[in-house]
Amino acid sequence: MKSALFSALIMLIFFMLLALNLGESQLSFTSLLWQEDAVARMIMTEVRLPRVLLSVLVGAGVATSGALIQGLFRNPLADPALIGVSGGAALFASLYIVLGTGIGFYGFGLALSAFVGSLLATWLVLLIGDRGGRISGMLLAGIAVNAVSLSGVGILSLLATDQQLRSVTFWALGSFNHADWQSVLIALCMLPALLRILFLARRLDIMTLGDLEAGHLGIEVPRLRLEAILLAALITGIAVSLCGVIAFVGLIVPHLVRMASKARHEIVLPGSMIVGGMLVLLADTVSRQLFSPSQIPVGIVTALIGGPFFIYLIVKKDSGDRL
Repeated sequence: MKSALFSALIMLIFFMLLALNLGESQLSFTSLLWQEDAVARMIMTEVRLPRVLLSVLVGAGVATSGALIQGLFRNPLADPALIGVSGGAALFASLYIVLGTGIGFYGFGLALSAFVGSLLATWLVLLIGDRGGRISGMLLAGIAVNAVSLSGVGILSLLATDQQLRSVTFWALGSFNHADWQSVLIALCMLPALLRILFLARRLDIMTLGDLEAGHLGIEVPRLRLEAILLAALITGIAVSLCGVIAFVGLIVPHLVRMASKARHEIVLPGSMIVGGMLVLLADTVSRQLFSPSQIPVGIVTALIGGPFFIYLIVKKDSGDRL
């Protein structure tokens, strides 16, 4: 399977080069190495390259978080959005835009605010959902927290100025229109968390046996669950702060990887990282090219793909439960 991961990585690099060559201006990445066109070089290095790198980093982070959450809860329908993390991050990012624009934090204020929101939303889901002792209760609590968070975003939209309203709307749909090198720098903060997730693969495999059995095999289940949720919250908070809510990536990508490989997390986690980056990059490229020069939010593209796939998963799981 390592050869399949290497092939997927080669495909990702190919699509990155392809995305760099696509746009309103007819530019070639390779031709820039031999030309001194300052405008063309600026478009490539200051507009397209940061956007491509950011989309890959965000896609990798959100997809890997989805694989982590699914493995932790042993539920194929779980992802950071469904357990309320994305909604909480979007709410606090909107709060920062509307009420806290004077707080700087050296350019990291928005990301920090979204991270705090994701942590608080996760804490609420754990507090409410664990009362019944069932994973389904946690997912239902996540849906409720997510709905309340999005309602809060709607209220903030009414209080926002025209300029703030455009920014708040951006979080609900997801977009890479404002990608720059500072955003890429912030996104790189996800890499240590992603690396740590890869080292949790063996323990996640053991968790599939159940909490009791995992405890007998030496896994500290509460500690592992807390660490995994904090890692997912960190990655999701950063991703939402940079590009808004990109729907369904954390849900469908792990399933795509499992369809093409074994379900062991040593393959699912790095595979989700690569395929997630590829999927979001392709979705962003489609959003730029479909109605060019107008650009549609990338979250719309991923929702159009993920919505039918989510329905398929629900029907498949329901059919499996009846057998």
